[in-house]
Amino acid sequence: MNFEEYEKAVAELNNYAYHYYVNDNPITTDELYDKLYHEVVEFEDNNPTSVLENSPTQRVGDVVSEGFNKAQHKSRMWSLEDVFNADDLQKWLTRVSKFDENVTFYCEPKYDGASLNLLYEGGKLIQAITRGDGVEGEDITQNAKTIKTIPLSIDYKESIEIRGEVVIFKAEFERINEERAKNGENLFANPRNAAAGSLRQLDSSITANRNLVFLPYGIGENSLDISLLSQRMEFIYSLGFKQPPYRATCEGFEDIEAVYEKMKDERESYEMMLDGMVVKVDGIEAQQNMGYTVKVPRWAVAYKFPAVEKITTVKDIILQVGRSGVITPVAIVEPTNIDGVIVERATLHNFDEIQRKDIRINDRVIILRSGDVIPKIIKVLEIHRDGTQRKVSRPKECPVCGSELLDEGALIKCQNLTCKARVVNSIIYFASKQCLNIDGLGDKIVKALFESGLVESVEDIFSLTLDKLLALEGFKEKKSQNLLNSIENVKGCDCWRFINSLGIEHIGEVASKSLCKTFGLFFVDATKEQLLGIDGIGEEMAEAVLEFVRVNYEHILRLQTHLNPKVPQPKAEVEENPFKDKTVVLTGSMSKPRDEIKKMLENLGAKVVGSVSKKTDMVIYGEDAGSKYDKAVELGVQTLSENEMKEMSDV
Repeated sequence: MNFEEYEKAVAELNNYAYHYYVNDNPITTDELYDKLYHEVVEFEDNNPTSVLENSPTQRVGDVVSEGFNKAQHKSRMWSLEDVFNADDLQKWLTRVSKFDENVTFYCEPKYDGASLNLLYEGGKLIQAITRGDGVEGEDITQNAKTIKTIPLSIDYKESIEIRGEVVIFKAEFERINEERAKNGENLFANPRNAAAGSLRQLDSSITANRNLVFLPYGIGENSLDISLLSQRMEFIYSLGFKQPPYRATCEGFEDIEAVYEKMKDERESYEMMLDGMVVKVDGIEAQQNMGYTVKVPRWAVAYKFPAVEKITTVKDIILQVGRSGVITPVAIVEPTNIDGVIVERATLHNFDEIQRKDIRINDRVIILRSGDVIPKIIKVLEIHRDGTQRKVSRPKECPVCGSELLDEGALIKCQNLTCKARVVNSIIYFASKQCLNIDGLGDKIVKALFESGLVESVEDIFSLTLDKLLALEGFKEKKSQNLLNSIENVKGCDCWRFINSLGIEHIGEVASKSLCKTFGLFFVDATKEQLLGIDGIGEEMAEAVLEFVRVNYEHILRLQTHLNPKVPQPKAEVEENPFKDKTVVLTGSMSKPRDEIKKMLENLGAKVVGSVSKKTDMVIYGEDAGSKYDKAVELGVQTLSENEMKEMSDV
């Protein structure tokens, strides 16, 4: 075989693969494919400098990575707003019509898999990045090259990002789980988890053996001169990508509903799992005019399919203590197959819901699982009660540490800072940026210190020494000394930061400042009446403070001794200005850091809070202002741009 014959053989193999994997329409036999493939391998072995980048041999996963590097998308990958019924859809269409009344829509399946962004330049696949946080993901290019539905080269030379979902077909999912069962490995919960796990294997040969499928759903950065999304997607499919099982363009509500019903009714026959349908404005110019909120594009929604329901039996109700100390009841149910997933637990949210639905042990219930949402009990079938059912009492003590629980009805919480179920999260919160901002005391370090036994409560971090840290695996001298310096530097912190760092339920930055201003470090001795006398402190907040102090009184005093927090001196009266005594909310991206603007407003006598309500006096907004701005307009709250704020404040 000479080079020209080799080039032709590579083209033939890629054509065979395209018809087999993309079109599901084989045009040759496995025997002929394998024969030609081995001839190509033989040529490449003898001519290693002549190997073509798009040769099928380049898909073989034989690289084991030490880890994945972070990589930024050229344009952001957005999440989608969810709608669940026709009324929600109509509301979205009404919002769209306010921007443009003459738009059409493009509908396609919402795949249940893992999002991936492919970057092609000069017709070559040069990078594949997971969605990550939408701005930055993980570079998994080597693994992506093993996916046979991802072309290594395309007939388009300009730079283009092609977005899609990596899925595992239902039949392949069953095969993988059967193989894992034979090998004594844990089974994947569902095809989505299997796809995500397979995509991020450090050993690309594992990815190659999983038969992943890439299904395009959109385009990122590009220079296409095509005015409709539907036509752009047709162009993408023409480059060699797999088409969806069904797609359509629609004029309006009735057309969209018809496509939705068809896709919903036929989804069980599709090879891949779907959890809904995506509806997008078809015109690219209209999309650009509508733009984005802080989180989602205004021109697209995910129209979710109805959840699957099954009947099962509640075998037991157990208590889980979350990292924040919240007690969550969990129903242990008879194992039930829902949409390919064996469900054995269901969330009960809280004891108020148990009481409201009158859920008892040994009840027959209807259980619902919707997409990735944790299964929940939606109805008790009282007709099946036979006298064996048992009611569940509200707990009064923490099942882990035995301390008194804060019971607010819907919320039951262990506030003991030394409770082993919540100590790690307590320290992480204590050290976080919005609290004491202890540099170097992040999640992984806290977990390592806890698992080693060096810290069993928040105050134990002040007993750390260089010798203790150096005895731990992975702790070098410089890193350890920097951590100790950071801990030392927080001594003498602001009083409000200390109170905020304790993690008292309902007590955030604003309330912490109010407590500090009123009581200083003597907030631990405040009565309920005194707490309720503070503007903004209500019944629940007062009870939360009192219960927290009862459980942690000695612990708080010891922390005060370690930290010696600074109590602020009374400030001089603020001069009259437009922001004095106003409740203000900030939203959107601004020219200065949000904390800097917040501090400036507080110095002018404003109270800066995080959410918009009827009590809000004004909302100050920057670029890409989202739901907070919309709510302010809805409530008739005054809105100011950043420039208007500057003019009013003379800064």
